[in-house]
Amino acid sequence: MSAKPDHSVIECETFIIGAGFSGIGLGIRLRQQGSKDFIIAEAAGGVGGTWWVNRYPGCACDVQSHLYSLSFAPNPDWTRHFPPRDEIQQHMARSVERFELSDHLRLNTAVTKASWNEDDARWEIEDQHGQHYRARLLISAIGGLSRPNIPPLPGLDAFKGKIFHSQQWLDDLALEGQRVAVIGGGASAIQFVPKIAPQVKQLDFYQRTPQWILPKPDRPIAVWKRRLFRWFPPLRLLRRFSYYLLLESRLPAFNWSSKLTWLHRRKALRHLARQIESPELRQQLTPHYDMGCKRVLMSNDFYPALNRSNVSVIDGSIQSVQEDGVTGSDGIPRPADILILATGFQATCPIPEDLIIGRDGQDLAAVWTSGPTAYKGSAIAGFPNFFTLLGPNTALGHNSVLLMIEAQINYVLGALKALRSGRRTLTVRDSRQAEWNQQLDTVLQRSVWSRGGCASWYLHPVSGRNTTLWPDFTFRFRRRTAHFDEDAYD
Repeated sequence: MSAKPDHSVIECETFIIGAGFSGIGLGIRLRQQGSKDFIIAEAAGGVGGTWWVNRYPGCACDVQSHLYSLSFAPNPDWTRHFPPRDEIQQHMARSVERFELSDHLRLNTAVTKASWNEDDARWEIEDQHGQHYRARLLISAIGGLSRPNIPPLPGLDAFKGKIFHSQQWLDDLALEGQRVAVIGGGASAIQFVPKIAPQVKQLDFYQRTPQWILPKPDRPIAVWKRRLFRWFPPLRLLRRFSYYLLLESRLPAFNWSSKLTWLHRRKALRHLARQIESPELRQQLTPHYDMGCKRVLMSNDFYPALNRSNVSVIDGSIQSVQEDGVTGSDGIPRPADILILATGFQATCPIPEDLIIGRDGQDLAAVWTSGPTAYKGSAIAGFPNFFTLLGPNTALGHNSVLLMIEAQINYVLGALKALRSGRRTLTVRDSRQAEWNQQLDTVLQRSVWSRGGCASWYLHPVSGRNTTLWPDFTFRFRRRTAHFDEDAYD
């Protein structure tokens, strides 16, 4: 007979929701500072966040390996210039062991509600198992790419075959001889389509908008180089810094003038012309908006996959889904046995309803109805002692988002220090939050992300604001978050 779970309240100083790079990174820094009074709750069965749950074929990162690890938890042993999903997740699992985070982790533990108790100045948290916690500081490390976006396609519920989002790839999926419809043509689709196209009987690829795609300069890292990176860390740091400068140099083209992308546009169009044989298909795959308006993608095998005789590219939106197929905007029904939704994530609506309840019963999801806003991407007015990592306007269109995560972790540690030194609560002032977001909007409105002629997941569907991206150099964000500005908080 199994023992009953212990539902007594567990007290801790800091409670972290999510065990991706943000949550694990904060845990590492807490341990490095000698703190052990924290809990990391993760809904999934392992660490890695998006790199745990996304298991579709070909899943990999489009940022160079040596820039896609935390500076305080480096990995000299990357085997490729761009890390595949498995290596990233394994690196994070090793980091948990290396920094002794296992005792702080609660895997398979989804937080169902977190409410602010004004009288006690504590967050009261409940998980899916009915366990209760009380914490002085609550951190959301959920991220913006955790909630799949399932579009309201007419007839979707009527489909009789297998249907799933790319984030929820089926482990036992048998593709041989199947007719597959892929809806969506973003970063996930261009990775898994080349892997499954040779296996299926027919693949119908439905795209609303073609993507700007560059060649991916990926190749193995020689064993002798990996040994050098391990034995001589300054060499690894030099490689990391060179990548940083390369990616940071892209920002002016996105922020100042899209004309600065002429070289990359030319490179992308030549890549398309070299790899796509049919003039008609080439026209279908040519973007007609400014480069950078949507995230620029990289692939060496996506275009060749579309050349296959068993692959069809269908433009436009979906008219309807039937029991046995899909009808595109051209009105032609096409049979399908499997429907894969590569439709992205709810990046502009990252927090579910009734999950984070702040002062006076405010539901964070309701507060963010017109789009997420925060102060420095971290603090929200009306939510005391609560901070988000990778919150509003901290994602990047030009560099590694881990640079932003590190800056925010440093800022949160400053907040924790302020609480330990005598502050009972920290609640960012409305005026400071409004001023911060007004400055962001001014810059974002003149950027390619707002004026590039496309509709992207960066923009909130209600307000039209870009609630996702940081529109400046990363070193400037790091400078703005280098010290915790206690005067901005009530």
